[in-house]
Amino acid sequence: MEKDKKQQLLDQRYLKMADIWAQNSYCKRRKVGALLVKNKMIISDGYNGTPSGFENVCEEENNKSKPYVLHAEANAITKVAKSNNSSDGATLYVTSSPCLECSKLIIQAGIKRVIFTENYRLEDGINLLKRANIDVRQIEIELEKK
Repeated sequence: MEKDKKQQLLDQRYLKMADIWAQNSYCKRRKVGALLVKNKMIISDGYNGTPSGFENVCEEENNKSKPYVLHAEANAITKVAKSNNSSDGATLYVTSSPCLECSKLIIQAGIKRVIFTENYRLEDGINLLKRANIDVRQIEIELEKK
């Protein structure tokens, strides 16, 4: 039981960190942050935005996202792919539930847990993760007591 409480506390803290990381996004409509954690160590991070070297403008004139904007999960997964770390067995903390495309990347990256706060408008990504036997949990970020 004590181990579960400790994991819940860690889940809360990493989600808060992902929420702070989301503030790095230049997207106006929605800011999303993600952290990849393995063995209690952050091995990658990401937020939604344009590819490296592109202008930091996510929306077109009509306020729709540009088609080449990367999701936070995709940024974290591709970033870890360029490093010496492996995401196999890791936990992904993300401020929004993954879409279908990101869920495919999560499965292929060997990520075993996905912890998120807000629901994305579609649930097909979450359904795919569950079908792949990935532990998926939605939890609210609790405010610190002073």
